[in-house]
Amino acid sequence: MISYISHKRWLYTLDTMRLKSQLDTKELLLLESETKSQGKNMVVAYILWYFLGYFGGHRFYMKKTGSAIAMLILSITLIGMIATFIWWIVDAFLLHNWVKEHNRQVEAKIVNQLISAPKQPPAPYSF
Repeated sequence: MISYISHKRWLYTLDTMRLKSQLDTKELLLLESETKSQGKNMVVAYILWYFLGYFGGHRFYMKKTGSAIAMLILSITLIGMIATFIWWIVDAFLLHNWVKEHNRQVEAKIVNQLISAPKQPPAPYSF
């Protein structure tokens, strides 16, 4: 299962790279700008993990709402606090890949939009 997922991710990245090679400089700059504005920030994710992670703050940020609510509810009880602490530690190792995967998906979506958008011919020079 793990090799299938990593193989699928590798093909996904390869396809995105192939499509990116078809973009011109202006489109690549637009892609970078849009990816930064729509993507998740690694520093923000880890700050949320460190300060609010015990209550699922980083999971809310990563749009993992169901498990974030579970962490929030579990952190109320003593037994739940122990489970949440272990969960919080494990998330420290998972968070990096979540952010990278989210940003990879955002980039692929934007690349597909740029590729499918009709190309406008350059404006003629007027003197």
